[in-house]
Amino acid sequence: MLFHTMVGSNDIERSRRFYNAVLGVLGVPEPMINIAGSGHTRLFYPNQGGTNFIITQPINDEPATVANGGTVAFSCNSPEQVQQFHDVAVANGGTSIEDAPGPRESAMGTIHLTYVRDPDGNKLCGIHIPG
Repeated sequence: MLFHTMVGSNDIERSRRFYNAVLGVLGVPEPMINIAGSGHTRLFYPNQGGTNFIITQPINDEPATVANGGTVAFSCNSPEQVQQFHDVAVANGGTSIEDAPGPRESAMGTIHLTYVRDPDGNKLCGIHIPG
């Protein structure tokens, strides 16, 4: 259903380093770099058959801000990959938030997840749903 999810960055090079490391945990290749018609840089992280993830400099030249209540969740292959997602994010300038990475009871049964903020404050989730 979704083609892409996009978040803003106030420092596109810092974001490139952060997301190359964090998304590398999930096997996502380095981004395609796109210069918009406005001259602003965008990083396109492709997902074959799924939603693409894009980081952009805001084209209105205002500071990038985070969505209150917004979260971008990335699928992980195992509980161990959830932990690695968290650890790599924190090691590369992210901030651990909410509960420690681990199991949570949900309507889908026991899932494993973690929440972090990227260096611009965007809320990310690494999640593994068994089955």
